[in-house]
Amino acid sequence: MDRPPVVFTTGVTPHERLPKVRASELVGRGWLNTGGKDVSLADLRGKIVLLDFWTFCCINCLHVLDELREIEAEHRDVLVIVGVHSPKFVHEADPVALAAAVDRYEVHHPVLDDPELTTWSAYSARAWPTLVVVDPEGYIVAHMAGEGHKNNVSVLVRELVAEHEAKGTLHRGDGPYVAPEPTSTTLRFPAKAIRLPEADGHGWVGDGTDPRGGTLLVADAGHHSLVELAADGETLVRRIGSGERGLVDGGPDEARFSEPNGLCLVPEELRAELGFDVLVADTVNHALRGVRLRDGLVTTLAGNGQQFMVGAGDNVLPAGEAPDQARRQKLSSPWDVSWVPALGSFVVAMAGNHTLWSFDGRGTVEHLAGTMNEGLVDGPASEAWFAQTSGLAVGNDGRLWLADSEVSALRWLEATPDGARTGTAVGAGLFDFGHRDGAADQALLQHPLGVAVLPDGSVAIADTYNGAVRRYAPAPDGEGPGEVTTLAQGLAEPSGLLVEVHEDGAVDLLVVESAAHRITRLRLPARLAGELLDAGAHRTARPVSEIGAGEVRLDVVFTPATGQKYDDRYGPSTRLQVSASPPELLLDGAGDDVPLERVLRLNPEVTEGVLHVTAQAASCDADPAIEFPACHLNQQDWGVPVRVVDGGPAELSLPLHG
Repeated sequence: MDRPPVVFTTGVTPHERLPKVRASELVGRGWLNTGGKDVSLADLRGKIVLLDFWTFCCINCLHVLDELREIEAEHRDVLVIVGVHSPKFVHEADPVALAAAVDRYEVHHPVLDDPELTTWSAYSARAWPTLVVVDPEGYIVAHMAGEGHKNNVSVLVRELVAEHEAKGTLHRGDGPYVAPEPTSTTLRFPAKAIRLPEADGHGWVGDGTDPRGGTLLVADAGHHSLVELAADGETLVRRIGSGERGLVDGGPDEARFSEPNGLCLVPEELRAELGFDVLVADTVNHALRGVRLRDGLVTTLAGNGQQFMVGAGDNVLPAGEAPDQARRQKLSSPWDVSWVPALGSFVVAMAGNHTLWSFDGRGTVEHLAGTMNEGLVDGPASEAWFAQTSGLAVGNDGRLWLADSEVSALRWLEATPDGARTGTAVGAGLFDFGHRDGAADQALLQHPLGVAVLPDGSVAIADTYNGAVRRYAPAPDGEGPGEVTTLAQGLAEPSGLLVEVHEDGAVDLLVVESAAHRITRLRLPARLAGELLDAGAHRTARPVSEIGAGEVRLDVVFTPATGQKYDDRYGPSTRLQVSASPPELLLDGAGDDVPLERVLRLNPEVTEGVLHVTAQAASCDADPAIEFPACHLNQQDWGVPVRVVDGGPAELSLPLHG
């Protein structure tokens, strides 16, 4: 029987306009950055409107915010960007948390709070991030999923300005954005902290009299700087960085960072040789910076300030290609760094492309683990899938523990004679999260950002979106899944942890409470077991799409960007990976193949589930006269909640925009 298709959207280039469709009204719980006023499409008539569907946990969404800053500044009198916040996690639906995120990420445009995904559904969004462009007359003219559309958006805005200025339908002037009142605190959305050693002869920290050691160094992401605090965790000693967003080397007053997150103290025996004492993951600058604590000198050690875009031809520079290989290598949102003795190098959590990298400190940075696909897959490091790894800590046994935030997981990497391998201690996948203690294979976290190893070898977890500190204890005999408990609750987005052991054996945990702009000290109980809690399990709640039982045709629509064509110089230019949760949902059609279309056979006995689809398409400049064409690998991941019904649509179409 013929059945109507489910069409999610159409892939278009900026020059290929969608059919004339009126934009839907902007409906949600409320507005931010408008001075308390609601905004309607009628209020925006005469402006070019760019709707940015985002959620603040998503690194790709944060990349888009950065991509749009320059466009927003250049066209502020004709372009209104509206952030439509459509949350993935339960915590992100909290209006207080959303307001903090808008402040944290310096969002300088109106934001619609869309916790029920009402406007998300009206615009057929199916992936974070999604951009929709509405012309000055209120018609949708472009629909783009994923990141990397800065150039296409710029071209389209210029075209629309020319077209509607000529028609008299473009109105210049201020938009509805109203800046919030500024606040002043010593720390602003701090991310991680490390304890600096006592004075060592160089006289660069502390006076050596405090029994807890030297001062604290904090990655003060919201102030784009590093802050040195006295041993009490409150008193300001000095600030390294001017406080202005940027990528500038130099002394503490002129150096600039952009949302630094991770910090690692260099092993004492290497400091003189390497010439820096602390390694910094400077996240939005896509760089690693070195800090010499004696005088606060900041130096860029790795990353050229440009984002590693998956599939771009100049992404990876071979190790040893040049003395400055690390400085020339593109990186992607490094979030944390840790020295791993078993590898003899620093390991970098490269959140932006779901990988781990190694850095030797001397000028070489290399891809260490992860395929750049987002998800939870264990095994050999080269085959592992990560999802926005954001926190690192090394155990006494040399194992590297990872807070893998988007799969709400605690994972590990260890070196073996056959190469590095990865495993998972806690976590189920991209769409499963919650606050559940007990057996580790059944326990749930919610977007953790930090980890620390406790004296007994167990692992403390900054369970960020649960506002909690959790503890994972391996099974005593090494058999079984281990156990998860809760050590503390009621914290404001804990993102970093620091363990301190006193002479009497007492253990303190310093918690970086990012959304409270402070460092909080927790005295851990003598028995580290913690409480067993179960606050429930959650799955990402998005509108469910009905599809038919039996055979369903999956079609990924790809149109190369203007001036580009499919790139098949080195083999097939496309790739399609399909899986399902639960796996029994698919009787046939799962797996990895070349064509961007596939027939799926759905199990009529499994009525609901999620289809996981990853599509890739390589394109490059079409002009044969260009000697070195610019190439790009377009990639998008979808998790499509589906309900299998008799007589439902027999086609599923997804956009992969060039």
